[in-house]
Amino acid sequence: MTVELRTQRLCWQAAAAHIVRDVSLYVAPGEFVGLLGPNGSGKSTLLRMIYRVLRPASGQVSVEGRDVWQSGARDNARAMAVLAQENGSEFEMRVRDVVLMGRTPHQSPFARDSEQDLHLVDQALRRMNAQALAERLFSTLSGGEKQRVLMARALAQQAPLLVLDEPTNHLDVRHQFELLNLIRGLGLTTLAALHELPLAAHYCDRLYLLKEGALVARGTPAQVLTPDTIAEVYGVRALVQPSPRTGKPLIEFLPDELL
Repeated sequence: MTVELRTQRLCWQAAAAHIVRDVSLYVAPGEFVGLLGPNGSGKSTLLRMIYRVLRPASGQVSVEGRDVWQSGARDNARAMAVLAQENGSEFEMRVRDVVLMGRTPHQSPFARDSEQDLHLVDQALRRMNAQALAERLFSTLSGGEKQRVLMARALAQQAPLLVLDEPTNHLDVRHQFELLNLIRGLGLTTLAALHELPLAAHYCDRLYLLKEGALVARGTPAQVLTPDTIAEVYGVRALVQPSPRTGKPLIEFLPDELL
C-alpha cells in the first residue's frame, strides 16, 4: 500500500522570525521526493510540522486527505515512519529492543512481542546490514551505526510513508548508497531532507528547494539543480551536465569560486 502526502501553505515562526513561509508540497504515492536547502533554510522545521512535533502557525498537513493534526498519534504512526536528526543517544537499550519500538503502533497496550514482530525486526536489521549489532547497547554505537539502527526501526514500523531528515548523516559512502538503493527499492512514498546534492540528483524523482524558509524551486533534479540555482541558493559555483550513463545531473562544485 502507498499513500500521498500533501502540505498546504505551512508556516512556522519563532518570535518575529519566519522560519517556514507558505510551503506547499506534494508527494505522490510511491514517489521519492527530496527536500533541499542550505543550513537554516527550514528543512527540519518543515519536517517536524509534518511528523507532528511542531504545530504549524498556519497551514495543513494531510496523508491520504486526512489531517495529521486532527488524528491520533497511533493512527499517524501506522501511516508514517520517521527518521529524525535527533539520534536517541540516550537509549540505554539493546539495539534489538530499539528496533522493536517500531512495532509499538501495531500492538495492543501491554501486549507481548509476537513472532511476527520479532521476524520484522530481524528483517529490518538484515536490510540495514546491522544484524551483528542486535545485542549491543545502542549508546555504545558509532554515529553511523546508530543511523542504520534507527532506519531499521523505521522499516520495522511497516508504514507506507517515510519522512526522513538527513538519512545519510554519519554514513560512509557505501552505506549511503546501500540505504538510498534500499529506499528506492521499497517503493514507499518518501520525503527526505538531503544535504548531498549529487545523491539527490541521482535518487530523487522530484525536488523541493528551500531558501530562508520559502520554496525557491521545484521540479525534477534536472530542472532544480542548475548552475544558476545552485549559485543563488548555496553561494557556490558548479558545473552541471547529464550523466552519459543515466542522463541524471552530474554536479561538479568549484570550491575556489565561492560567491
